Amino acid sequence: MHDVGAGWAMTSLGTSAFMVALVQAAATTPMFLLSLPAGAFADVVDRRKLMLAVQAGMLIIAAILAWAAGGGWLTATGLLAATAGLGIGAAMVNPAWQTAMTDLVPAEELPSAAALNSISLNLSRAVGPALGGLLVARLGPSAVFALNAVSFMGIIAALWAWRYQRPPQAAPAERFLGAMQAGVRYVRHSPSMRSQLVRTASFTLFASALWALMPLIARRHLDMGPTGYGMLLASLGAGAVAGTFIHARARARMTPNAIVVAATGLSAAATTTVGLVGVPWIACLAIAGAGVAWVSMVVSLNVAALAGTPGWVRARALACYFTVFFGGMAIGSATWGSCADHVGIPSTLFISSAGLLATLATIRRHPLRTPTPEELRFSNHWEDPAVAREIRADDGPVVVTIEYFIQEADTRNFIDAMGPVSQTRYRDGAFSWTLSRCTHNPRRWLEVFMVESWAEHLRQHARATIADRKIQVRAKRFHVGPDKPRVSHFVAVDVPRGAAVADVP
Repeated sequence: MHDVGAGWAMTSLGTSAFMVALVQAAATTPMFLLSLPAGAFADVVDRRKLMLAVQAGMLIIAAILAWAAGGGWLTATGLLAATAGLGIGAAMVNPAWQTAMTDLVPAEELPSAAALNSISLNLSRAVGPALGGLLVARLGPSAVFALNAVSFMGIIAALWAWRYQRPPQAAPAERFLGAMQAGVRYVRHSPSMRSQLVRTASFTLFASALWALMPLIARRHLDMGPTGYGMLLASLGAGAVAGTFIHARARARMTPNAIVVAATGLSAAATTTVGLVGVPWIACLAIAGAGVAWVSMVVSLNVAALAGTPGWVRARALACYFTVFFGGMAIGSATWGSCADHVGIPSTLFISSAGLLATLATIRRHPLRTPTPEELRFSNHWEDPAVAREIRADDGPVVVTIEYFIQEADTRNFIDAMGPVSQTRYRDGAFSWTLSRCTHNPRRWLEVFMVESWAEHLRQHARATIADRKIQVRAKRFHVGPDKPRVSHFVAVDVPRGAAVADVP
């Protein structure tokens, strides 16, 4: 309902297509800018308290917006500012909100839980826009903004009733900046997350055209009023609800990548149809098809992000996903709004459809990959380091060396097996990694990686998964000798600079 009120209010202010599209950009840009710090907060603080505080702030912003609109003081700048404020709140709460799903259901039920979550969201998208269109037509946008403010009270009550307990920490607690760095490092060195982000960016950048231009499609392309605009959004929501059930059936018969291809093709076809026809009921059917495609893609991407990461970094990985998702929406919204001002709405929709189809060229190189829940479980296979003296948490950097003896015939296979090992080291905390061969004994190899502090190395021990263990065991099989590979730890010490140096004759 709020989306209808905000979008229609901007068209009523007599501004350009670019300004109308900026409403969508103002809502999504904070997601792009703030998702990563929000994800770090969600992993290091109490998620329930964070969500309660942010929802209270969003209630205040929504109430101010309703007051300004009701008093006739609302301007385009004020509307964008309030929309951005609500977007900031959504950005700060979204990683915690999504990660809470994993606190409520076991890992094997995450796909079904994500689908159920999508049903509730898209039911509101189906019913809300129609009601919003009627309210805007009869009472104006201020009524919708006021109802939106009231709705936050229900969310706050639900969060207040939730008895959330933070999981026990198996390693020293992380600090905010370090948590952000660890999250980015994990995503950077996780092949499954990299592919997921490529799929997210390529879809949202082009699919955002239909979302951003929806008010203009209703008002200018189809010559519809606010009720008609609400019907278009209701069609999108209804298609999304239907898409949730279609996706559940498709998931039992199709691979995630086949669903990605089908959803992308359907989205392109629906967007093209809206651009070609000027008949409202045909446009509603096409937009419903776009809703089916949208929810199929979003659920696939959400499940890949939720189920493809271990618990210690899940909120931050989700934050990286949201950064790319809403960054694509924000950049796409501004781009398509500007494009519509120059070439018109139909041509803009045709260009976005062609872009959607072009993204399918990357599906082989960047498919969706999701580890099993068993692979992401904590394995506890790292032995505790031997310590002869007290080491402070902040001491470091820490250098870890592992010595292997490898037969000459196994050299190539050993090097190949160490490639995935390096990814696990980087992903779980290392900032440097090398594999070296001894000059006087070619059978002797040394793996060396560095971690920024002793506490971060202890966290590495708590982050190792069963999938990591399989990768590391595969490499260790090439080691020969009566003993296991020898592991040593070294902690850096401060050396005074400018110390006197003895004269050398």
